[in-house]
Parts: sequence; C-alpha cells; structure tokens
Amino acid sequence: MTKVIHVHLIYEKKNLYFGSISAIFDTLTESEVGITKSSLLHAGLTDGAVKYTKRAMIIQSHLIKTTRKV
Repeated sequence: MTKVIHVHLIYEKKNLYFGSISAIFDTLTESEVGITKSSLLHAGLTDGAVKYTKRAMIIQSHLIKTTRKV
C-alpha cells in the first residue's frame, strides 16, 4: 500500500496530497502548516489518524489501487 498524507489548509481552503511528511515541508512552511516538521514526525500518525493544528488538518491514509489483471 502507498501512504498518502492529506493536508487541508483551513484558511486557504486548499487540499494538498503528499507521499511523506518531508515532502510537506519541501512545499509548505512550518507556519503555513501550523506545526514543526519534528513535531509532526514524532506525532505518530497512523493510517486514518488526524492531526489538527490552528492552520491545517493533516490526515494519513493509504492509496487504493486496482490489481492488474493479466
């Protein structure tokens, strides 16, 4: 399964999708997300877990793909 991290920026009303926590902070600043990279890495996100900040909602899930039929 492929991990997906959904970041909903509350004030900007914007949804972004990332493959890792590091990728979030390559695109957004800590002030835009409302949490530091270190804190988010140590937050222990699991599949379906949600982390709320004052500026964003961060949800980790997995990407559902079809199986290839030969």
